[in-house]
Amino acid sequence: MLMLSHLATGFIGVFNEGGRTFVAFATGILPTLIVLLTAVYALIELIGEHRVHRLARFAGRYAITRYTLLPVLAMFFLTNPMAYTFGVFIEERHKPAFYDSAVSFCHPITGLFPHANSSELFVWLGVAHGLMRLHLPLGPLAVRYFIAGLVVILLRGIVTERITMFLARRQGAALVTAQT
Repeated sequence: MLMLSHLATGFIGVFNEGGRTFVAFATGILPTLIVLLTAVYALIELIGEHRVHRLARFAGRYAITRYTLLPVLAMFFLTNPMAYTFGVFIEERHKPAFYDSAVSFCHPITGLFPHANSSELFVWLGVAHGLMRLHLPLGPLAVRYFIAGLVVILLRGIVTERITMFLARRQGAALVTAQT
């Protein structure tokens, strides 16, 4: 009987702890995310949506910017999952590689810009919690994640682009070269 009581107490304790975590998020990070999203949308309005689109088209021209600058802009301005729609600014043959780069940047951007991918925020907050318990700063790690993410998405983009071209040639598929 005592064991059953301990099991029940432990079971409900899991949900109590989950409730405390939820309240901490609701009073801590959620207001920050809402303000960040509002600021990004205001920035887009101030810059002008057409200018953001023009910058995205420019970034899609060259491999180095297509697989670094374009995914960063997409994740920052549109956030996950809308970021993938920036693929409309590039040629059809580059879209699989752009998607690979953009989706691979979901976590590295979160440390500096948590609004970009709030679903990855739980991962970052877990890492951040560990660093805070050790009294270490978060900023340098967030910058390192961001830079490492840029290197990774460039490499993934180039490799995925080459794999896509190889498979297209192998299957005799004609990839559209005109911009959509």
